[in-house]
Order: sequence, then C-alpha cells, then structure tokens
Amino acid sequence: MDRPATLDVVPDAELDKLKAKGLDWLWLLSVWSTGDAGKKISQQHPGWQQEFAETLPDLKPEDIAGSGFAIAGYQVHPALGGNEALQRFRQRLRVRGIKLMLDFVPNHMGPDHPWVQQHSEYFMQGTEDDLLKQPQNYTRVPSATEEVIMAYGRDPYFDGWPDTVQLDYSNPDTAAAMQAELVRIAGQCDGLRCDMAMLVLPEVFERTWGRRAQPFWPRVIDQVRNLYPGFCFMAEVYWDMEYTLQQLGFDYTYDKRLHDRLHAGVATPVREHLHAALDFQQRSVRFLENHDEPRVAAAFNMPMHLAAAVITYTVPGIRFFHQGQLHGFTKRISPHLTRGPKEVVNGAILNFYQGLLAHISQRVFRSGEWQSMECVAAWPGNRTWQDFIAHAWQDDDTERIVVVNYSLHASQCRLLFPFPDLAGNEWRFTDLMGDAVYDRNGNELQYIGLYLDMEPWQYHVFEMKRLKPCD
Repeated sequence: MDRPATLDVVPDAELDKLKAKGLDWLWLLSVWSTGDAGKKISQQHPGWQQEFAETLPDLKPEDIAGSGFAIAGYQVHPALGGNEALQRFRQRLRVRGIKLMLDFVPNHMGPDHPWVQQHSEYFMQGTEDDLLKQPQNYTRVPSATEEVIMAYGRDPYFDGWPDTVQLDYSNPDTAAAMQAELVRIAGQCDGLRCDMAMLVLPEVFERTWGRRAQPFWPRVIDQVRNLYPGFCFMAEVYWDMEYTLQQLGFDYTYDKRLHDRLHAGVATPVREHLHAALDFQQRSVRFLENHDEPRVAAAFNMPMHLAAAVITYTVPGIRFFHQGQLHGFTKRISPHLTRGPKEVVNGAILNFYQGLLAHISQRVFRSGEWQSMECVAAWPGNRTWQDFIAHAWQDDDTERIVVVNYSLHASQCRLLFPFPDLAGNEWRFTDLMGDAVYDRNGNELQYIGLYLDMEPWQYHVFEMKRLKPCD
C-alpha cells in the first residue's frame, strides 16, 4: 500500500488470512499518539540516521515519525483513525475470533506528553550537576512554570533514551496516574504487552535511581482483572526476572533466553532450557524475532532458521510471530519509521511457515500434553546424541513426535519413548513436514528406542500411528 493506512482501510481479506493461519491474537505496535518533540529528536539524532538509511535507501524526513515508545498520549494516533477506528477494528477482529493486544509503556513518556507540563512532579528530576556529569541521561525540559531538568527514560545498564523522560515511581501520585491510564486503555483491547515490565519493579527501580518504589503490577493487574475477567498481561522482561513477573500476575513473559540459545546454535543449552517446570514454560512467549531483534532470515542460514522455528513453535507457551517473518524478510524496521522497505517474499520460507502453522494449529499442539524426550547414544562412543532436541505431544489417541538435529553436522541417536504401551505392535511414523514414512517394531521402540540418523539442521514432525500387532 503506497498511501497512509488507517485502521479502517485494512481489508477484511487480510484479517481473514490471519484467521486462516490459526492465529488467536493480533498485537498492534505503536498505535498511541506521538508528538512533534519526539519526532524532531528522531529526525535529528545522528546515531539513528544510519540505521534508518540502511532500512530505507530512499529515506525521506516524513518517514521518521518518532518512536512508538515515546508516547505523547494514550489515545490512538489520529493518522490511524483515532480511538473510534480502533474500536471498529477490534470488532472486526472479534467476529473472526481474534483478540487484540496493545502496548503499555510503564517506564517513561515522550517529552511532549501533557504531564510534562502539567505534572512535572511525576517525572524523575535532576540537578545541574547531574546534567553536567551525565548529559547522556539528563535534559532540560520546559514545564508549565519553569525549565526543569529531567532524566531520560532508561534501564540500569544503558544510557538514556533521548526521546523520552523517566517516570518517578517513588512518587505514589505517579504510580496512581499510570494505574489509571492502564485501566482506561484496558477497556479498548483484550490484552496488553507491557514494555520492559521489570523496570518498575521496586528492586530494579531502586538500583537504577536510588529511590524505592511501591509495587505496581499486582495492584493494577488485580484491578483490571476485576473489571475485565480474562484480560491478558504479557511482559517484555529480561535479566532472569521472568518467573518473578509471572508470580506477580503476568500471564506470559518473554523467553529471550530460548531465543538467544537458539541463536548460539548449540543444542545442549536449548535442551536444558526446555527442562524448566511445565507451568513456567506454558507461560513463556516463544519467538525468533521481534521489533528489537535482527530478522531471523538475516541472522540464520535457511536450514538453521527452519530448525530453530520447529523447536520454537512446537514447545509449550504462546507462539509469537513478527510481521514479515513468515515471508522471510531480512530488514528490521525501526519503530521510529512509518514504512518499511519493499522486500521480495522468500517462497521457500513462506511455504515452510504455512505448513508449520497448519500443524501447530491442530488441537494436539494447542491443548495436548507435552513432554520432553530423551536421546541416548546410538552406539558406544558416539556423542552426537547431544545434538538432538526432541519432545512429544499427546491428546487422546493422537501423538506427535518432534525431533531436530540442531547442529552443523550429521548426528545419530536412539530416541527413547515415554509411552508405556509400544511393545507388541507395529508403528508408523509419518513426517508431516517432509516425505519420510517409517514402519517400526514396537518392541524395539519400547526397549532400545528409535534409531535416528539425521543431517545438519534436519527436523521431523512425526505423526505416530499404531498399525497392527507384531508377528
């Protein structure tokens, strides 16, 4: 589309395609209003211009609208049609059985949010000495009565984001105002992805700013759930704080560790990560790319990409796909930009994802019982069994076996089955993602396992069916 796109002009046919893919949720990034101050910073910041130009060789000033995380107000941006267009869009999703997720950014605001002028006390203020010693973390901001030095929004490990100002959660009025904002926007959607959710935890806030904040998430989550039962909270979270946020009430937390271990290309850390408690895994967000990460089609060669996708999207948790990922796009699009480059669809990657989505949409992968499977040496001294990642899904009389050689070389193993009733029957293994069909004796499967000899990055998604009693 070569014209500005409001939510109302998104064709019904595109929403039908989402439903046909088996998707349950649509997360809209950057729907909230941004302001001229944030836009100006984005357009002039020298460190960002090279990235923008690499994404868009024909970059124009109007392509840079400011970051969707430098929010000037939790109202839908007028360019998208405003709050009314969002509600019409939500209704179109609802009739298709798709839920709507939006963003909430708890840590900071854009510099031209009305609160900066009206309630400067809501923000982390600094001194002349702070500005002199840390110009990368503080700035002068005009308020209603005078110029105030405010901190940029940041986390404790990096310099501040210069198109934002930091909210002060040690002020109870700030927390109350943000709680009211979250409760209000919760009425416009079915779930919220909460950006960098760990930054407002009391211990993290104190480590960053030297001030103690009161707990925010349990109170606001309880209030929203009382108003909207079933409302979904998803946390973007790092630093091994995922379990903490799950305990505070988040339904799902980002699983960046699985992402990073898959990018490292070594099976053992991936397999060990998937030994975590099932309840934790079921509440993990599995992804290969997002707006902050490199495109997986650019970061991996194709065999590794497909193998990583099979692992990521056949384990428990919420399966999270990014715009353009299914088409094999390679250029990351900054949230500061209003458009992306025109890229050629990678037909092989698209065909792969269409097949994968068709299979993981089946009931067995949605509500079945998952369990990890053990691989052992195919013969003494062969250590390539460590290159395998395998697991099973069961639902009534349906079994699926997923096995991946996540390595650069051919590997062999014996796959051990957790099922007790294999002996005495013949079994057929049909690879749903390939052409392989194997008939195997259940006695062998029960006592020594299924022998596998797989090429680098090769994967199988087996349908397992009982054929007949053994002779």
